[in-house]
Amino acid sequence: METDWSVIVDFLPQLFEGAKTTIYITIVGLIGGLILGTLAGLMRAYGGRILNTIAFIYIELIRGTPIVVQVMFLYFALPALADIRINPMSAAVLAIVVNAGAYIAEIVRGAFLSINKGLTEAGLAIGLPRWKVLIYIVGPLAFRRLIPPLGNQFIVSLKDTSLFIVIGVGELTRTGQEIMASNFRAVEIWTAVAVVYLLMTGTLSLILRVIEKRMRIL
Repeated sequence: METDWSVIVDFLPQLFEGAKTTIYITIVGLIGGLILGTLAGLMRAYGGRILNTIAFIYIELIRGTPIVVQVMFLYFALPALADIRINPMSAAVLAIVVNAGAYIAEIVRGAFLSINKGLTEAGLAIGLPRWKVLIYIVGPLAFRRLIPPLGNQFIVSLKDTSLFIVIGVGELTRTGQEIMASNFRAVEIWTAVAVVYLLMTGTLSLILRVIEKRMRIL
């Protein structure tokens, strides 16, 4: 079969709809992942034995299992275990939250612990409570060091959404599969899907480079 690149134009609206779903899952999931990861990372760094252990178990459990297993557990096993039923979109978002949160937790822990302890001690010495020291002194410096590894995690999470095809979420990869099944134009459709992913990851990388440049420690 000869390639016919003109067919891509006819299916661009469908592909962009799939891309919108991919972006939605990524953004909502990463917002939740940032909150969860920051909390778990601070628990690992400053939480004491009990909180440290809880965060450690969560991180190792999630990082030790594939995200596709996690989303299938949420969608298929959770209803059987706890009688909690969630739709495919909710399962996909929750999987990104839980998965990205575990990796972000280690990024946060490493960034905060990399800041010179003398700054923390100086803040405590002038009478600031520890939470203010973390927010106003250590936090801004740690945030600058967070940007490059966070950017990498954001891109990984965006691409991980393609695995949610296993539970029927209508993201970009699923949309491409459905289009290809109707016309068997595998080369053209999957090339178009790859280009759309490259546009999304490239745009995200550009935004993160701009932020990193503006926040760079001199």
